[in-house]
Amino acid sequence: MAIDNYRIASDPVSSDMSGTAKASMDWRRLAHNVETLAALTEAPLMAMVKADAYGHGMIPAARVSVEAGAARLGVATLREAWRLRRLPDLAETPVMAFLYAPDQPGLAETIEAGAELGVSSLANLAAVAAAAERTGTAARVHLKGDTGISRGGVAEHEWEAFAEAAAKHRAAGTIAIVGAWSHLACADELGHPANALQKAAFERFLAALAAAGIAPEVRHLANSAALIADPETHYDLVRPGIALYGYNPVPEIPVALEPVMELRSRVATVKRLPAGTGISYGHTHHLERDANVALVPLGYADGIPRAASGSAEVYLAGRRRRVLGRICMDQFVVDLGDDTVSPGEPVVLIGAGEHHPDADDWSAWAGTIPNEILTGIGGRVPRYWNRGVE
Repeated sequence: MAIDNYRIASDPVSSDMSGTAKASMDWRRLAHNVETLAALTEAPLMAMVKADAYGHGMIPAARVSVEAGAARLGVATLREAWRLRRLPDLAETPVMAFLYAPDQPGLAETIEAGAELGVSSLANLAAVAAAAERTGTAARVHLKGDTGISRGGVAEHEWEAFAEAAAKHRAAGTIAIVGAWSHLACADELGHPANALQKAAFERFLAALAAAGIAPEVRHLANSAALIADPETHYDLVRPGIALYGYNPVPEIPVALEPVMELRSRVATVKRLPAGTGISYGHTHHLERDANVALVPLGYADGIPRAASGSAEVYLAGRRRRVLGRICMDQFVVDLGDDTVSPGEPVVLIGAGEHHPDADDWSAWAGTIPNEILTGIGGRVPRYWNRGVE
């Protein structure tokens, strides 16, 4: 695969944390995940690379995903779509953006760039049609119905009017209707009653479009969880997100996914403290006995969740070790017991090794999901795409 050119993502000199922290992405693991997910369905994949590819780096992740077989790319914002559409090597790959306000600047430019747009309201439809008319280019759109997540998408009582308006704009030449889509609220909960209700609602949405003479090229409903758990949701396209990056939102159904990111830092200082010493802000932890402690220069400003204080572990000097006390903005303390290490010793916060913590562990410690852990890794941490994590 011709992915060697995509190994470098950022200049380490530009990072305040250069020399102490880095996030390393293994393109082979991402390619493996794309291929593994593609084997679960007959539908093409729209690789979701929004939010800087869940913190991994949007442009290299997009390139690797397409090289590995993804047919389309999905993002949230107009800017994300515009950036991808400017890449000559991805010029033939459709890109859909779906989150924008009707009066948002850049709508016409995004249409001119050839991006496809998710349309989630009558107001958005009118704005897209007007922007397309100004550019003289028909906007390629995916019509979204709210089937029960009660978030983006046209509410059911407006489906008829939405379909009729879309048909009118299509007849006027301002839009080309590429897709019809929706999003699932509870796909990661097997047997949740909302799943069956939403599938039935999606069929009603498609019927409302058909009644207006609209037969979209692609119908899409499945996110990562539905791709893994429910073939009935696959239709003509599936939209994996978190699963691309190695995390299975339906752990009851094993899938051979591999974490793409490894996050490392290095020990800044080491010292020995007596029993009873309070550690970090608020002295929420006191040493039970004399112990060596290590300071790691990463904190919640870098995406290490403060909510994981008192629970988190890192991999240091051959084994998992406890984080002591509160995680601070720029640093945290690790319990070494009677072991000692030298400043500069590598610390693995997120890794792919058997004993390494991963984003699932951090999400459990912080009471969240791996999506938030990965997307929360801050801009001070440089990203590298390489052949593999050393």
